[in-house]
Amino acid sequence: MSFTGYFVTRPVATTLLTIGIALSGILAYFQLPIAALPQVDFPSISVRAAVPGASPETMAASVATPLERALGHIAGISEMTSSSGYGTTDINLQFDLDRDFDGAARDVQAAINAAGNLLPANMPSRPSYRRNNPSDTPLMILALTSDVLQRDQLFDVASNVIAQKLSQIDGMGQVSIRGSSLPAVRVELNPAALAKYGVSFADVRAAITATNVNRPKGAIEDDSRHWQIHVNDQAKTAADYLPLIIAYRNGAPVRLSDIGTAVDSAENLGNSGFLKDRK
Repeated sequence: MSFTGYFVTRPVATTLLTIGIALSGILAYFQLPIAALPQVDFPSISVRAAVPGASPETMAASVATPLERALGHIAGISEMTSSSGYGTTDINLQFDLDRDFDGAARDVQAAINAAGNLLPANMPSRPSYRRNNPSDTPLMILALTSDVLQRDQLFDVASNVIAQKLSQIDGMGQVSIRGSSLPAVRVELNPAALAKYGVSFADVRAAITATNVNRPKGAIEDDSRHWQIHVNDQAKTAADYLPLIIAYRNGAPVRLSDIGTAVDSAENLGNSGFLKDRK
């Protein structure tokens, strides 16, 4: 007897089996997960680099281009997109589904190291990378306001205290901070005063850089004693920069306060966040 013959000679069992399969299919249909953005684990890596104060054009030419050339040699990349903004560059790499993520991460780190000599020398830190899933969405958004702290000071607290604690939570994937930038001292120069004293922007830049060089100060010793010299000469606030000597003219020092001013501000004045009309 053929396989189909068993069902022909047993109509009652065949009918019950058909009804059971149909009911199982109906129940399974209502148990299917439905989502506008299904959770799919794509092998994707995001690379970020920052140069405070750089324009989007500068970031694209001096940061994004060298990184893209180095990352483009990695095998298994199906798509690479980049976006450059004020002081930041983000590059997203999507790999083939069969690409091993650990191997891809090692290749990305090697490409970043290879592009290091082509990146700007004034980058505060090397480009970083992290695993990125396009289907991920924020689980929680926290807003911080203060009647005492400025925006840059509040951002500093969020970056160095709150974000660090949240990152230590088991299972936490990423903590992003938006709405301002870290505190910084902004130097505003008077072109007329610069021309009067014959001081260039390069002279001011060199003097500011030399002031914040953290170098050993040396020691004093004799036959039986040794004194280590410790001097805290780092300029951290605007008031510390104003007495800075930029150059000498006719035997007299030209200080920063003579050619401009310094104010306590933020690295990027273009970032801002609001919560119910409060910054």
